[in-house]
Amino acid sequence: MLKNVFIIASLLFTSLWTFAQTDTIFTNAEKIACSVKEVSQDAIKFVYPGEEMINTVYKNTVQKIVFKSGRAQTFAEATNFKTVKGAEDYENVSLTSVQNEVNGLFKLGDVSAKAKGTTTLASMEKVKERAYKKLKIVAAMMGANIIYLTQNTTTGNQQGSKYQAGNSTETNLAGVAYSNQLPSYETFNNLIGTRSQFECVEIFKMSQREPDMDQKDVKKSVHISKMYNESGLIMVDADINGVNFSTFRVIQFYPNEFTLMYKDGERIFNYIVRL
Repeated sequence: MLKNVFIIASLLFTSLWTFAQTDTIFTNAEKIACSVKEVSQDAIKFVYPGEEMINTVYKNTVQKIVFKSGRAQTFAEATNFKTVKGAEDYENVSLTSVQNEVNGLFKLGDVSAKAKGTTTLASMEKVKERAYKKLKIVAAMMGANIIYLTQNTTTGNQQGSKYQAGNSTETNLAGVAYSNQLPSYETFNNLIGTRSQFECVEIFKMSQREPDMDQKDVKKSVHISKMYNESGLIMVDADINGVNFSTFRVIQFYPNEFTLMYKDGERIFNYIVRL
C-alpha cells in the first residue's frame, strides 16, 4: 500500500516538476508542456521537451501561455468567440471574410442561405438581413460560432416592362461553419453512462425554403444504440420515435440535456433530449 502511495506521489511530483521547468500553452482542448520559440501574428511555434522539431499552433485556439518564469500571456483571439448552445443563440455566431481568423478552428461543414423579396419594391437591406439570419441559424444548429464567408452576392430589384417580367432583390450567401471548441466525447460518455433510453422534448427545424426556423415541443422516445468518436465529433446511432433518419451528431450537452443534430440537404434539425 505504502509502495503504491509512493509511486503515485512520485508521478505527481514528476508531472508538476515537468510543467514548472517548461512553458505551458493552454489551448481550447489541452495543456501543452513545451518550450515556446516564437509568437507571431497568427501562430505560436514550440518544441516538446527533449525534441528539436518545431510545432505550430494557431493563436485562434490558444487561451494563454504560462512561461516557466511565471509570466502569463493571454490572447484575445480565443476569447472573442461567443458561446452557442443551439438555434436560439444564432446572434452569437460571428462572420468573417478573412481566412486567417478561422485557422486552427474546428470545421463543422458548409452552410448556405438565400432570401428573396416578395415584390420588386422589396427592401434590399431587409432581404439581406433575412439571409444573414438564416445563415447564422443553420450554423448555430450545427454547433458553430463563426462562419467563414465564401459567397456574398445581392442583386437589386429589376422593374418589369411590357415585354419582360421584373425580378425582386435576392441575396445568396455561402460559407463554412467553424467552432473554436468541440464538446468532449469522454465527458459526454461519462455523463450518459450505461443509459440508452431518453426523451426528446423539443425540436428545431430550419429549411432553405422557409423564412425562419420552426420550433415545437414534443414528447418522443429516444433509444441510443451506439456512440462513437469520429475525428473529434460525437456521433450517435439512435432511434427517435417518428423520425426516419438514425445517425446524429451531438452538438452540445449539459447535466440535464443534450442536443442531437441531423442535416439533410436544405434541411437541418435539432433534437433537444432530456437527461
